[in-house]
Amino acid sequence: MAESHHGAFGSDAFGKRAERAARFFGTPQYIIGQTIMVILWVALNSIAIVQHWDPYPFILLNLAFSTQAAYAAPLILLAQTRQAERDKLADDRAEKRHAEMERLAAERVAAIKAETDRLVALLDSNTELTRQDKELTEQVAALTREIHKTVLAREG
Repeated sequence: MAESHHGAFGSDAFGKRAERAARFFGTPQYIIGQTIMVILWVALNSIAIVQHWDPYPFILLNLAFSTQAAYAAPLILLAQTRQAERDKLADDRAEKRHAEMERLAAERVAAIKAETDRLVALLDSNTELTRQDKELTEQVAALTREIHKTVLAREG
């Protein structure tokens, strides 16, 4: 299912690029690369071999960091907002799945109870039939004895 994240920050393509940039800001490669760049910047502007385009206190370097921070902060916020939207959608889907599973479980319990009730009814019916069979067998035995007595009495 394709999800669309349009909002105050613009199109989905912009949002995806912003997320990639925000994720990159937190990588070791970025931090190491930025550290190397700062070391080179300070070193080249501190030694007299090359022209000093940004002498101490490195105002241009500070301006570059401020500009980077001004762009990075909204990109990171955008990435967090988009992730929160995805998390909410995932939570909603999980909640629907959970509700569906509960409904199916309740249906299974109801079906099992119905089958159990049917089995209990069949057992009760079987018990009643067994009782009736016993009574009829006893009546047949009594009648057989009575017939036998009557036949023996007429013969004798």
